[in-house]
Amino acid sequence: MPVPPSPAAAANRNAILAIILISYVMIVLDISVVLTGLPRIQHRLGFSESDLAWVSSAYTLTFGGFLLLGARAGDILGRRRMFVIGLTTFTLASLAIGASQSAGWMLAWRAIQGIGAAVLAPSTLALLQTNFPEGHERTRAVSYYAAAAGVSATVGLVLGGILADWVSWRAGFYINLPIGIGLIVAARTFIHETPRHPGRFDLFGALTSTGGMSALAYGFIRSAHSGWSDPKTIATLAVAVVLLALFIALERRAKQPILPLWLFSSRERSGAYAARVLYIGAMVGFFFFTTLYLQEVVGYGPALTGIAFVPATILHFPLAIAVPRLVRRFSPNALLVVGIPIGIVAMAWLSRVSTDSGYVVSVALPMLLIGISQGLALSPLTSAGVVGVDHQDAGAASGAVNVAHQLGSSVGLSVLVAAAAIGSGNLIGRDFMAHRVAMAFDAATVMLALSFVVVLVAIVLPARAGYAPDAPGDEQDKATMASASQETVLSKVAVHGDR
Repeated sequence: MPVPPSPAAAANRNAILAIILISYVMIVLDISVVLTGLPRIQHRLGFSESDLAWVSSAYTLTFGGFLLLGARAGDILGRRRMFVIGLTTFTLASLAIGASQSAGWMLAWRAIQGIGAAVLAPSTLALLQTNFPEGHERTRAVSYYAAAAGVSATVGLVLGGILADWVSWRAGFYINLPIGIGLIVAARTFIHETPRHPGRFDLFGALTSTGGMSALAYGFIRSAHSGWSDPKTIATLAVAVVLLALFIALERRAKQPILPLWLFSSRERSGAYAARVLYIGAMVGFFFFTTLYLQEVVGYGPALTGIAFVPATILHFPLAIAVPRLVRRFSPNALLVVGIPIGIVAMAWLSRVSTDSGYVVSVALPMLLIGISQGLALSPLTSAGVVGVDHQDAGAASGAVNVAHQLGSSVGLSVLVAAAAIGSGNLIGRDFMAHRVAMAFDAATVMLALSFVVVLVAIVLPARAGYAPDAPGDEQDKATMASASQETVLSKVAVHGDR
């Protein structure tokens, strides 16, 4: 049960909401702010073409791997305490990343920054729940929270490019220092500590899952320059399989697992997780490889690259906001059946890029379709990931959605990095990069197609088979329930990490 807000908290809700939103913007911003500066980072710190993906994956792997453990820590030790600890870790890691003089140093601190985000993210939403009562106030706060994610992702691309071009890529991380210090002071002033609850930390579950996903990502990325017959590639993938198998065994026996395996007993939920991994992997690859294409092939600077991404985000945000109304009229499954194929068309279109392609026709127009696809598909995938879950178990289900999201962001990107290396051995310069980008988009198209097949087989067709035509209003009821489940995920994510 949510704890009623104290009178002091009620009197300072606007300040509390500002603290929560700004901290969440920092988390999302640092996923996208780095993208448009990737070529500069590569040249300054000596990353190889394939290892550059770790700038993104080092953050998302630890973020996803420790997210559920961070939620548990908030339940056991107090949300404000973990909010401050997560924010402090995130801020100090940002400072260290900005000061990095080598690739290894940057990746180590990028991973630590991900751990800070994993502690901070669940605390932001849990504090929102405990300080805003159910009803209009919480609905308004949750809406602002969701909007902050969409806006900050777009701002991160543009801001990261401008800073990398006009100042330095390091500035995108240095700006977190004054903001973080201000938020820590404000949190200790305005936010009251939440009650502690008994529970256990599934530390081995977090370590084995994160280690397994990291090894899997490393194996795919290493194959891009060493080949699949390389002994270290094979050994790394074998270690990944062992660690992930150990994780499953541990979760079966754990009294309070970070990822309850019963969530996968539903065909629809399992399909939603698998489809999300494939879909997110393709979309993260789109941002990563489009950045390289625009700068290394077309010759854009970081600032212009950030602005060039605007078509991909300009329709995403309004469509995402409109989804609750759309599902009431068309159903979530209808949005998936429309949204994912639009993404397939867009990615196949992008895969035709070459050294001679023009921006408007070859990049901007398919970007518009990418934004439409994301706006229509992501929320229904979230709803499918929590279908059939009781209200008190929404935190566990939303945790699984988060794990699938981060798995797609990291391992999915590593698969595309491996695919990009196919057939590029004899090419050099712009031709080499254009070929890599085209191959990556070909592989991303296949991932989206597989995602669509999973959605049809596991979600759409079973729903149609179970639909009773003589029960009028069923589709309306399903759409309303799906819309409600989306808000449940937002308001309960990671709060019930002890489930």
